Amino acid sequence: MRIVVREIKNDKTEIEDVKEFLFDQINKEYHIGPTPKFHYDIFGLDEYYINPNENNFFVALDGDKIVATIGIRAYDKDFEFFRGIYSSEDTASIWRLMVDVDYRRKGIARLLVEKAENFADNWGYDRIYLHTHRYLESALPFWKSSGYEVTVEEDDYDETVHMIKILDE
Repeated sequence: MRIVVREIKNDKTEIEDVKEFLFDQINKEYHIGPTPKFHYDIFGLDEYYINPNENNFFVALDGDKIVATIGIRAYDKDFEFFRGIYSSEDTASIWRLMVDVDYRRKGIARLLVEKAENFADNWGYDRIYLHTHRYLESALPFWKSSGYEVTVEEDDYDETVHMIKILDE
């Protein structure tokens, strides 16, 4: 196994392959199909990650096979409890960290997070926001071990946990 991490290309076939991988992973992990309300950024990968210079999307490949992904983009949510704290100018956000079950626990997620963090730091972001869910067994321990701190834990249906990491200066 030789894993290569790189940006996705603005290539129609590759974009479709990434979408197929993401929707397959979402189906396996969350047991839902493509849903525009939740997956608008996947349907619009070029609009959300490829075309804006301040955003990016990375894949981990084993040969030609996509085995993991991560997206990084300017913070664009409007959570009431973060108004006036995070903005698209100083905060990036991580999305779509997905690792195929056969490739987990091999350091691939860390490689992708490092790539996204370096991109954000080079672009001039001060911090990175993400949210995850308590029901994802290894998510919180992984993010905490990567230097992310919990800012808000919601008592909602999705068991949402909001996290932040301040980038080194």
